[in-house]
Amino acid sequence: MKQLFLIFFSFIFINSNAQDWNFDIPYQLDKKKRNILLISEASAYTVALVGLNQLWYADYPKSSFHWIDDNSEWLQMDKMGHITVSYYSGVAGIKAYQWTGMKRKNAIWYGGMTGSFFLSIIEVLDGHSAQWGASSGDLIANTSGSLFAIGQALLWNEQRIQLKYSYSPTKWAKENPEQLGGNHLERALKDYNGQTYWMSFNLKSLMQIENKSFPNWLSLSLGYGADFMKQPHPKEGKPVWRKRQYFLSFDIDLNRIKTKSKTLNTLLHTFGFLKFPAPTIQYRNGNIFFHPIYY
Repeated sequence: MKQLFLIFFSFIFINSNAQDWNFDIPYQLDKKKRNILLISEASAYTVALVGLNQLWYADYPKSSFHWIDDNSEWLQMDKMGHITVSYYSGVAGIKAYQWTGMKRKNAIWYGGMTGSFFLSIIEVLDGHSAQWGASSGDLIANTSGSLFAIGQALLWNEQRIQLKYSYSPTKWAKENPEQLGGNHLERALKDYNGQTYWMSFNLKSLMQIENKSFPNWLSLSLGYGADFMKQPHPKEGKPVWRKRQYFLSFDIDLNRIKTKSKTLNTLLHTFGFLKFPAPTIQYRNGNIFFHPIYY
């Protein structure tokens, strides 16, 4: 349930990706828009945190604030999720602050830290729960995602390298449904064996290709995933089967596809965080595999 809250909160901000970056307009702060944004953010934070506390933390005993070291769990796949959610919240936050007419650097820094700020508050809740604890690894991941969005906005005024997500069902979730999910929606969020996190490089933007016939939506993606994981850590005395895996694939940048339909554009841009299925090369444990279509 906690992960569902995180993803849902992120999706609210991802919807603003349908808007274009536009830092060429004169900066003139609209105080009314700024107030609307701040009130909306405060309301969203409050509703999400109160709801999260009631649905997740209320059923577990409280404790004094403490830390845990979970950096070796799930071969860091959970940390990749934190980075990606924080990144997209930051991208959308930058656009939201730009909408107010705020100065460029202020909009980038304040908006870019949106996701990191929200996710870090959740670490405080974790730290006061006897069942869990605050994680330094999560805080680093949250900050990294925000800085990845901020750095590109400062350097290029656009996101030439995007973080993306894909998922395919695996057999491992059935063996530990409590931690890996009991239905398809939960497994898409909790079964780290089926998730792949991608770094998608837009070729035309990065290589500064001026040829108009070259597709501006074509990207090259590097992916990271893991497999054979039933628990956060391997059981003592049992063979360690869990493996890291790496991918190379083409991708389509849905955020750069423009049609005559506003509705279709919004739909495409909303799901731009998903890696597009494509032929893929996979490397795992010294072996190379080719997939005609991988997702």
